[in-house]
Amino acid sequence: MFEGTIVAIFIGSTRKQPLLAQEAAHAVPGKGLEGDRYFRWAGTFSKRHSPSQEVTLIESEAIAALERDYGVILGPGESRRNLVTRGVPLNHLTGREFLVGEVRLRGIKLCEPCSHLERLADKPLVKGLRHRGGLRAQVLTEGTIRVGDRVAEAEPLCPAG
Repeated sequence: MFEGTIVAIFIGSTRKQPLLAQEAAHAVPGKGLEGDRYFRWAGTFSKRHSPSQEVTLIESEAIAALERDYGVILGPGESRRNLVTRGVPLNHLTGREFLVGEVRLRGIKLCEPCSHLERLADKPLVKGLRHRGGLRAQVLTEGTIRVGDRVAEAEPLCPAG
């Protein structure tokens, strides 16, 4: 088990534009975070709605390791992920449910870095963030996510069987 925190929240209302820091964001099942481009299916990769586009997370530790190991300084918002965590092993949450404050999420798949992210950040990121570029997650319950919220693994709502 682990227990981590949300250290930053970012919303991008328009594709390819900088993400803006928020103190809180309202999460809605089947949509994502209110105000974000993917909430309205207006993101770069929004050909059709996918649960994996609802929320993206990245570890603050991965951003620090990018600088330490590759000399690339990346601001948390430049990662283009919605939620920045501390103390959360995101890769291990693929296929698992977890709580972010009062909101339940399900990890869908890793959010690997791509050439599109490199172009927007204008920095070499793919090699340094490979397998630590974050997690794509689905919103399972409605609620507000706040900076400082606790992040912890949760038992599934409906046990498989």
